[in-house]
Amino acid sequence: MALSAAAKSHDDQLFGDRVSTLAQSHLTNLLDEAEVVPAVNQIELHPYLQQPELQAFNAEHGIVTQAWSPIGGITFYRQSGHTSTLEDPAIVKIAESRSKSPAQVMLRWHLQEGRSVIPKSTKPHRSAENFDVFDFELTTDEVAAIDGLDTGKRGGPEPDAITLESFGRPIPEA
Repeated sequence: MALSAAAKSHDDQLFGDRVSTLAQSHLTNLLDEAEVVPAVNQIELHPYLQQPELQAFNAEHGIVTQAWSPIGGITFYRQSGHTSTLEDPAIVKIAESRSKSPAQVMLRWHLQEGRSVIPKSTKPHRSAENFDVFDFELTTDEVAAIDGLDTGKRGGPEPDAITLESFGRPIPEA
């Protein structure tokens, strides 16, 4: 495995690695083969897809769960069958009561739940807004309201569908 080979050749420099979009079955196979536990598993995680079992598995193995698409962007620009998380009535109600944006509420929810987040924005004012989430805390009821939005439906691809054949690209310097 790549992690094992990297660990053997750079054991004084390697502190761990990150993986992306690995399901529990993939992580189990990796942990059975690799000598180094990934430090981070980046997974699709937002109010509509919370993956609690995978988060628990990550935590049990000391792997940080990092949310990609943490505000659910994947749900409203792909055909996921969802409405926009930014327009979800429960999230909007919390945002309005806090004088925050729905995106800020979702980012705060992730942070309070102990997750790392990697929000994306091409607009400088939204990037700045994404950092302005440390001056408030959600109540237990607000967290529960967002937790209750989980549909279990992905906006992104199924982890088993991500293969070199379907998503691979040559890396010239590799």
